[in-house]
Amino acid sequence: MTEPTRPAPVLPDWLHPVREAAERITVHDLTRFLVPEGADPRRSAVLMLFGEGPDGPDVLLTERAHHMRSHPGQVSLPGGSLDPGETPVDAALREAWEETGLDPAGVHVFGRLPDLWLPPSNFAVTPVLGWWHAPSPISVQSPDEVHAIYRVPVAELRDPERRITVRGPGGYRSPGFLIGDRRDVILWGFTGGVISRMFTFLGWLEDAPDAPEHELPAYMLAGQPRSASRVRPPSPTGPDESEEPQGP
Repeated sequence: MTEPTRPAPVLPDWLHPVREAAERITVHDLTRFLVPEGADPRRSAVLMLFGEGPDGPDVLLTERAHHMRSHPGQVSLPGGSLDPGETPVDAALREAWEETGLDPAGVHVFGRLPDLWLPPSNFAVTPVLGWWHAPSPISVQSPDEVHAIYRVPVAELRDPERRITVRGPGGYRSPGFLIGDRRDVILWGFTGGVISRMFTFLGWLEDAPDAPEHELPAYMLAGQPRSASRVRPPSPTGPDESEEPQGP
């Protein structure tokens, strides 16, 4: 006998605008890089997971290990490359489980954003939107890959005092946020750009032309050197991005 289909968890009122935005937002609202027609990019997915914690609505983020050769210390949405036969939803949930130990059964996927292309690494990244209706315990599952996990309140990301401009390698600038209890962890690059543009589309963020400028700490510049030629300069019509996705 087949089990009855369970109704989808009810989204809280504050997430309704996010679900509606996912149906209207275009790739042009999020990036200036389109996946070229006929291209064969590497596929990856990230999980933009919204929950409700002690400080209200929040987003789950991870910080990469500081000794990694690629993007050490970068803050990102959980995610990674698609395994053979996987969908973006499959990959986003699997990677989140591998990185944080969260139970995918407690996540209701309610939308996805357009694929975002990162030219130098030829990644097409699919952001998957999830509602954490049944939170499970989370912790760093692999210290070799993940340094820390954060549930960042949406209110903190919207706080003008947490908004910064990051001066990255080669002198280009990116929108960023200061997260963590001591406001000493920098969210920037690909993930910072996606969150900044998504929240701006929602009307959750206002322009911050006077956001103070921060340089990246030394540990985030370690590993393989980044040449200025690989870095994409800021665009007046699109978000600034780092050259590779920070999750995959």
